[in-house]
Amino acid sequence: MPTFDPIAAVRVRTVRIPARATHSHGSGDVSAVNTIILEVTTEGGVTGWGEASPWAVFTGTVEANVGALEMMRPLLVGANPLEVERLLALFGRTVVHCSEAKAALETALLDIVGRKSGLSVAELVGGRCRDSIPLSFSVANPDFDADLETVAALHADGVRLFKMKTGFAGHRFDLMRLERLRRDYDDLDLRVDYNQGLAAYDAIRQLRDIETFRPTFIEQPLPKHNLEGMARIAHALDTPLLADESVFDPREALVAVQMELADLFSLKIMKSGGIRRALEVAAIARAAGIGVYGGCMFETGIAHAAGTHLMAAIPDLELGCEFYMSTYYLKEDILSEPFPVRNGHVHVPTGPGLGVEVDRAALDRFTVATSG
Repeated sequence: MPTFDPIAAVRVRTVRIPARATHSHGSGDVSAVNTIILEVTTEGGVTGWGEASPWAVFTGTVEANVGALEMMRPLLVGANPLEVERLLALFGRTVVHCSEAKAALETALLDIVGRKSGLSVAELVGGRCRDSIPLSFSVANPDFDADLETVAALHADGVRLFKMKTGFAGHRFDLMRLERLRRDYDDLDLRVDYNQGLAAYDAIRQLRDIETFRPTFIEQPLPKHNLEGMARIAHALDTPLLADESVFDPREALVAVQMELADLFSLKIMKSGGIRRALEVAAIARAAGIGVYGGCMFETGIAHAAGTHLMAAIPDLELGCEFYMSTYYLKEDILSEPFPVRNGHVHVPTGPGLGVEVDRAALDRFTVATSG
């Protein structure tokens, strides 16, 4: 059994990386990735990396998550990084909400444990069920001609899963884009995501139009707290309904099952507060016969790596994942080697811990604030 040196330092960086294009959603536009990179170092010099990727209209703010991590620093220094659950429970008693910061801490601790033990994060949380995962790209550029060029390039790269972001520019625009993609490509697995962008009174009528394009699923058409409305839609449509914003953590997953508000759940470590809590959401879904999908926030390759290890450890993942940001959305990532996307699939890192290394020079270029 390896000896785990106590934590010596906790550094929190606020990072901003420009994106290649604006992505529009039913809940707002994004043109850059604003994220938090956590660096936890032991007295023996082992460094673990984590990432907190909030979005103010979805999960929370960068400032709140930075503050949460700074509050935890004095409680982490001197602690044993192997005590992952104890430290996460302590975080939960110290700061409410800020699930992204909790995900970042868990990731950094697991990265340390993996690097020290020689095991990957997937192996630490249950074992690897797969070596690769089909990649989904979100078609979300308000300039649809530019998006068509992107789709063509990704199709040539082997990507076949495309999720259309809808609800931000009107129903006609949504139908036109779906019709064009169905016309131009006969081999795409199309999905639709409203990001809470529809009004409940008119949702079912519009979604029945969307169903004619045979999407694999329709994601989160209504605001997150309208659980009754989501349940009505799930029962009215033939297309599976996927809950994202309505299901953050195990408790909300249990409520979603009881209310029958969706056929599928989107798993995100930033929502659930880490890999282990996301695995609990997946277990509740499995018990209820609900499928799961690998979602992400606006992330760098660090958070993508953590999410990939989560998806690798889920035995019944069937709908792919959307870890495309570092490859196809960011102008530049902060990993020393490109995040492993090949032939339309994310390939699960095999090295110890997260299995990725950070390019410190790139990280420094995009860091806008540092503490610790």
